[in-house]
Amino acid sequence: MRQSSTPARLLRIGSRGSPLALVQARQVQTALAKACGIVAEQIEIKIIRTSGDKIQDRPLADAGGKGLFTKEIEEALLSGAIDFAVHSSKDIPAVLPAGLTLAAFLPREDPRDALVSSKAKTLGELPRNALVGTSSPRRQALLMRASEMDAAVLGVAGLKRLGLFSAMATALEVEEFLPAAGQGAIAIETRAADESARAHAAAVDDTDTHTALAAERAFLAALGGSCRTPIAGHARLDGDAVRFRGLIAKTDGSDTIEVSRQGRRTDAAALGADAGHEIRARAGDGFFVED
Repeated sequence: MRQSSTPARLLRIGSRGSPLALVQARQVQTALAKACGIVAEQIEIKIIRTSGDKIQDRPLADAGGKGLFTKEIEEALLSGAIDFAVHSSKDIPAVLPAGLTLAAFLPREDPRDALVSSKAKTLGELPRNALVGTSSPRRQALLMRASEMDAAVLGVAGLKRLGLFSAMATALEVEEFLPAAGQGAIAIETRAADESARAHAAAVDDTDTHTALAAERAFLAALGGSCRTPIAGHARLDGDAVRFRGLIAKTDGSDTIEVSRQGRRTDAAALGADAGHEIRARAGDGFFVED
């Protein structure tokens, strides 16, 4: 962690008000305070209610999906009402609003998905014709490849941050259940022109996470798919090398297209983009579910 200069005024973080979002905002608050050499109380957390928080009557994917948990927070950032926007990286659309940038990522938590069930310890133990609880098109599609499930599938990172890790029956390994791009990573967004905020954020940036997310987000951008198209992508770093795997799936799980890349970490974004272009070409426009 690099030392940042002490801010001249109170810093303001914008966050959703859910229990998980506030845990994540406090992690950023603590990290920034340490980097700036100030007490955490000098960094205010402002709760902002997003469109995703308001929609209760239909699946979020039907209401636009990506951006529903970030739009109002980004508007507050652009207006100058806050200095930092804190997001779950998987909730951030591939293309940011003009004038904003992802300035930093905290060290990534476990990116895997978790099976939460009182009836089974693994996917294979769940009965056929059982039910599953999840709002993610990606999770729905990947589960349908195995069968219908009697369980809930949630992110391991969220369970850990909320102190609910013991509720997990098992973690679904990345090789069998590819995570969403950005899963497990907390992102700090700032105004691109705000040099002070960017410097503070850079002081808490985790280089490995930033590199992995460069590949994953470039993959999303190249695909140009909507939130209703099940998309998964995950990058792993091994020294100077980055290994990326991505896929798209039909919403009913009947078909998937997968791709993998590996190369130097300095080429992470290019590798992710190339993987996305290949999948886009192989799938054709008819594979994607448009908003």
